[in-house]
Amino acid sequence: MNVRYSDKSVKDLKSFSHPDRVLIVKKIHYLVENFEQLKITKKVTELKGSEFDAVYRFVVAKKIRVLFRIEEDEIVLLILRVGSRKNIY
Repeated sequence: MNVRYSDKSVKDLKSFSHPDRVLIVKKIHYLVENFEQLKITKKVTELKGSEFDAVYRFVVAKKIRVLFRIEEDEIVLLILRVGSRKNIY
């Protein structure tokens, strides 16, 4: 599975401090390697009521979330947004 970042997610990442950015990127790569196992836990859940199909939320830390979509034709994990829990939705 490949990882692709949207322009908005790159901008979101730049708003975090360097240690937080490193943590987020490590967690995203962990997500890619363990997606099926994480779907079983509450760390990854599918969002309801989204304008797109199959948009998921991944809990990186207590207050940091990553919104992503899986594009089946290429098996690409497209990172849509990265942000704090209160601002991302």
